[in-house]
Amino acid sequence: MQEYQRKQLLERIGRDGATVGAELPNAIEIQGETLDLKQFVFEIKRRDTVPPGERERVETAKRNLRRERVERVELIENNEVSYEEGVDQVDAIVGIDRALNALDQLEPVDLEAEAKRQAAADKKRWTKFLKKALGHEDDNSRNRR
Repeated sequence: MQEYQRKQLLERIGRDGATVGAELPNAIEIQGETLDLKQFVFEIKRRDTVPPGERERVETAKRNLRRERVERVELIENNEVSYEEGVDQVDAIVGIDRALNALDQLEPVDLEAEAKRQAAADKKRWTKFLKKALGHEDDNSRNRR
């Protein structure tokens, strides 16, 4: 895979609206096991909240989905897949993100923690933008450190 293709795939994953219009995968292989992701999310989403008996199952699924997402992103970052495989990985990652968003919305939101998380993300984006705009960060500067 060419470097510009790898960057395009990673940019698509990081895009704010990446999950808009994306479909949940019917099934996804996570840690060697197939999860009927679409059915699982719709089954849990039908309820307004997660019942106590299902909470551990949902939390386990979310942890596994996050772990799988990281592993798939690393495949692209480390250039371990072809471009075509990378496109498939990106589609799966966006589907995982969509599923995580749906599952995260079921839980009561801690507004203070969410505000802190958003502020930290805003600060990080702003700092990255300024470094790039001022020419303090480029592709080679990371390799020199």
